[in-house]
Amino acid sequence: MTKKSRSRFVAKHQDVLQLGAALLFLLLVGVYASLTGASTVGLASSAVWLLIVAAAVGAYMAMNIGANDVANNMGPSVGSGALTMGWAIVVAAVFEALGAIVAGGDVVGTIKGGIIDPGQIGDPALFASVMFSALLAGALWLNLATALGAPVSTTHSIIGAVMGAGIAAGGWGLVNWGTIGAIVASWVVSPLLGGALAAAFLYLIKRSVTYRSDKTDAASRVVPVLISLMVWAYTTYMLVKGVSQMVKVGFLVALLAGAVVAALVWWLIRKPIARMAMRQHNSKDGVNRLFTWPLICSAALLSFAHGANDVANAIGPLAAIYEAVKEGAIATKAGTPLWIMVLGALGLSIGLALYGARLIRTVGKEITELDNMRAYSIAMSATLTVIIASQLGMPVSTTHISIGAVFGVGFLRELLKVNYAKMEAVVFAGHQGADRDEVEAYLNRFEAAEVSEKKRMLADMKRRAKQREAAETALGAVFAKKEQKAFRKAYKKEIVKRSVVMRIVAAWIITVPATAVVAAVLFHIVRAVLS
Repeated sequence: MTKKSRSRFVAKHQDVLQLGAALLFLLLVGVYASLTGASTVGLASSAVWLLIVAAAVGAYMAMNIGANDVANNMGPSVGSGALTMGWAIVVAAVFEALGAIVAGGDVVGTIKGGIIDPGQIGDPALFASVMFSALLAGALWLNLATALGAPVSTTHSIIGAVMGAGIAAGGWGLVNWGTIGAIVASWVVSPLLGGALAAAFLYLIKRSVTYRSDKTDAASRVVPVLISLMVWAYTTYMLVKGVSQMVKVGFLVALLAGAVVAALVWWLIRKPIARMAMRQHNSKDGVNRLFTWPLICSAALLSFAHGANDVANAIGPLAAIYEAVKEGAIATKAGTPLWIMVLGALGLSIGLALYGARLIRTVGKEITELDNMRAYSIAMSATLTVIIASQLGMPVSTTHISIGAVFGVGFLRELLKVNYAKMEAVVFAGHQGADRDEVEAYLNRFEAAEVSEKKRMLADMKRRAKQREAAETALGAVFAKKEQKAFRKAYKKEIVKRSVVMRIVAAWIITVPATAVVAAVLFHIVRAVLS
């Protein structure tokens, strides 16, 4: 079979091959669990089967986390062109696995955020059924969301599932409703804060670099500072979140360490970046190239931190089941065997390799058009929001923050484009009766002008427009009013795709109640099977 024919075969049977690979991985996990993880003398056959099936479901959950959550880290980098889809999947798979194994921690919290009180359950077998039902419900919901192209919070998925299974097992009083209320509030806070910070960073870049007439000169001075800010944020983030399971670092120490590393990086890169900037074209494309490698590094670090933190959503409940069945104890924190940690790491990597491309494409290309500067703003926003939220004790979702940041960048672009269309309308009004070539020449000068010069030119156009009594434009010379309105409307439609936004927000809203209902139903099924 030639290389071309192999490619055609893979493309034609891609869905079947992906499903086959996923099922093979789950089968191997079950076989390994039966040989190693579940090999305990004295366990009833039903308990052994529960451990085997739970291991496969834990791997299934890890695969879905990898397929859905990888878009948060890699979507902006792929959408901007900093990374190709293939390299994004490779980088994410490697760093997700490293984060899960190296920094995933020897202890994984099994009850996320104190959702239920395990002390009210009492029976270890009942507790294992709760955790198993929650694990399967969360995995099924993530699978559905990924198939629909909706990036949702994997943490909220498991939280809703634990809540639903807990209610089914012990009633409404088992749930910590204060925590649930904080989670609901985070649905609003996370995307709004992420969007506001991303828009602020992008506007800062525009005012300090791309709105300048000499963009390369401005970039030579500003870009090293922006990269150093990214280094400060990511160093702090990695110390606070990424390696927190290995080394406990205080927040102030992390901030100071980040500042020291950032200052060192600025001193090292300022001259090379300045030389690189001066070799670029005096355009936005030239400035964008300066952000390529920082974006690649940030995506890798985010994947490492994500693997270290979110692998617990898959192996935390599995570790609880393992502890409950093998030791006959209910643990709010369960020591996690190495084989379970490796299972989670492999699941993350295999899931994103097989199914991560769909969500990466949704985040990176379907919501709004991204370039390197916009992707930088999104990455900075996500990192800073997580740092702020972790210090305030807010149960935010990295998915909500990252997607909110994409929304923020898109809506800022929309606002700026509409405002620019209004400015063009002022220019047209000031050039009434002028030749179209003259109008176009003036618009080119206007676009290249500094912000202060733009204001002066607009004031001049308004004065000229007021001096003219004719309100309608000359035929064939400039756009008519209806054309100007259609022009602004077209800009507004193409920048942020409302249908994608509504689909994602709807998935966010129903994640917790949907997983709760599914987990409650599954709990009763599991109890009926095991009894």
